[in-house]
Amino acid sequence: MKRNILIGIVMALCVTAAGAQSLQAKPIRFIVPYPPGGGGDTISRLVAQKLAETAGVAVIVENRPGAGGLIGTDLAAKAAGDGYTLVMGTPSPLTVAPTLNKKMPYDPARDLAPVTLITILPAVVLVNPTLPVKNIAELIVFARAKPGQVNYGSSGNGGTGHLAGLMLQNMANLDMVHVPYKGTGPAVTALLGGEINVMISDMTAGLPLVKAGRLRALAVTSAKRSAALPDVPSVAETIPGYAAGPFYGILAPGSTPRDIVAKRREELVRALNSPDIKTRIEHDGGEIMASTPEEFLALMKAETARWAVVLKEAKFQVE
Repeated sequence: MKRNILIGIVMALCVTAAGAQSLQAKPIRFIVPYPPGGGGDTISRLVAQKLAETAGVAVIVENRPGAGGLIGTDLAAKAAGDGYTLVMGTPSPLTVAPTLNKKMPYDPARDLAPVTLITILPAVVLVNPTLPVKNIAELIVFARAKPGQVNYGSSGNGGTGHLAGLMLQNMANLDMVHVPYKGTGPAVTALLGGEINVMISDMTAGLPLVKAGRLRALAVTSAKRSAALPDVPSVAETIPGYAAGPFYGILAPGSTPRDIVAKRREELVRALNSPDIKTRIEHDGGEIMASTPEEFLALMKAETARWAVVLKEAKFQVE
């Protein structure tokens, strides 16, 4: 009897050791549901580099853009919940898509497991320098004088830039035309080329171009001014109550066991606290906001409810 018990204990220890080892045995697939060049992609690559160090395995970034982030996020939701797949999460596929799409390919709250929030960044209202406006008040006057003739681009339908634009139109009583692109990078390129007049971009993509003088910043979308652009006013200084900004977080497939989620979170939090990432996030006007899975899920639910109201008030047609 004692011999059988001893054998059982040894086997259990071997299984535990094998399980721990197997979690480190192959690369982590980090899906970015957007094309290269945008804020989500930039942050993902920085986090992936540091996660590789804290997890002790290679982390392979895989860009799978399309449908406002739905394609890549759906791919992650349907992946095996074994700890080897992670996805960058942003508002569009997590908190906006459920309102915009009658038939969702996944349920964000059920089919994805939040691991940790990274940060919430202010966005910035950008214009091509050829547009004769220097602030939000002048943009309002300009757009009202040309109803239906001023267009604004975004990373796609349901993206943060799209919704921030809808909110701006609704609160300022404007009639502007939305032009969706397949990611922040293509939209910024279009703005630089004069194809569109205005864009609300994440700070990661927009800030370098503002500092280089290639684009003009009219305002930031946070409730208060951003340390990244201290001389640029917030939209709220002209339109009281206006506030919008993308969150960035990391999720795993919903079938991932809690202990594996916890392990990945521990590795990610160590990565997020590295000086390189903290410096980059602060440079873009944010701060590291490593959260528990429960806190991240609560944010997702609150944002889903908030943007549903914005879409309803803007009378946006659900597809």
